[in-house]
Amino acid sequence: QVQLVESGGGLVQPGGSLTLSCVVSGLTWDYYGIGWFSQAPGKEREGVSCISRRDGSTYYADSVKGRFSISRNNAKNTLYLQMNSLKPEDTGVYYCATAPLIERLCVWPNLPTMMWGQGTQVTVSS
Repeated sequence: QVQLVESGGGLVQPGGSLTLSCVVSGLTWDYYGIGWFSQAPGKEREGVSCISRRDGSTYYADSVKGRFSISRNNAKNTLYLQMNSLKPEDTGVYYCATAPLIERLCVWPNLPTMMWGQGTQVTVSS
């Protein structure tokens, strides 16, 4: 059974940084695509950054390119999202998510086979 547990959210001032972590269990990295999604108040959930299961290549939404960095530590079974130069519009609940045998996971936020963590709140405000 796949489990995803996020941590690392919080309140930060504009321009600040946060690192989100997602401890995963029950999956193998080469079988599951994995990544981070966010949901701002009143908006649809959308893909922020994902890692390809096939070659480990990364995807970033245009709004976070150059500011966010996704990585994983296979030995610790942990996925990370380093968030720098945070903006108020980055505010939302951030979810770690995974699905089997899917490439480009970030473009499929409504995938029926998607498995989600519980989410962690990120608030960027002065």
